[in-house]
Amino acid sequence: MPSNRPKLSFALATVTTKAIWLLLGVAFVAGLFTARYAASFLALGTFVLTLVPFVVARKFDVYVPRRFMAAIILFIFATLFLGEVVDFYNRYWWWDVVLHGGSALGFGLIGFLIVFMMFQGDRFAAPPLAIGLFGFCFALSIGALWEVFEYAMDQTFGMSMQKNGLQDTMWDLIVDAIGGLIGSGAGVIYLIRDSDAPFATFFRDIITHNKRWFAKYRSK
Repeated sequence: MPSNRPKLSFALATVTTKAIWLLLGVAFVAGLFTARYAASFLALGTFVLTLVPFVVARKFDVYVPRRFMAAIILFIFATLFLGEVVDFYNRYWWWDVVLHGGSALGFGLIGFLIVFMMFQGDRFAAPPLAIGLFGFCFALSIGALWEVFEYAMDQTFGMSMQKNGLQDTMWDLIVDAIGGLIGSGAGVIYLIRDSDAPFATFFRDIITHNKRWFAKYRSK
């Protein structure tokens, strides 16, 4: 008997995406009526950014699982709107840590898939551990670039994105490393054990639906 879990996951992801868009729309209108124009601007900017993953996926003809797309939208919403407009960064000390960990996990998965796509399972050119290492480095590099961006914004515009300075930066990088290790490590386990791997459904979904990017691997 087929499981209804994929259908439920798809429905939940769709509801989550539409709920976020609705909340952003309400926040935009409310900001205009209460003269909180900065909040309206951030709500509108957040909404526009949530559309970017759909545009990129369509432009490059890449299939992205709806659950992963919803996770990206939720991350953007949590970072810009909840973090800045609702001030979660100052209300909850762990908010920035959670977001860094989640983004690093996502970039670890993406980095692994990018490197795996280039070699497509050629174990002589790149064994699983090597692909995982490159995926980990990709995630950590993105995290480091973000810290450079925070430093540049603080120095140029007098912002306080780094908050406690060096301590904040180092904790962010540590969390980035942990998240990237989990994401890329899951990819290594997938290549070795397939169905027993964490995120195996995600990897299989990507590979199955993006045939032209993984044609060599799928022909084996």
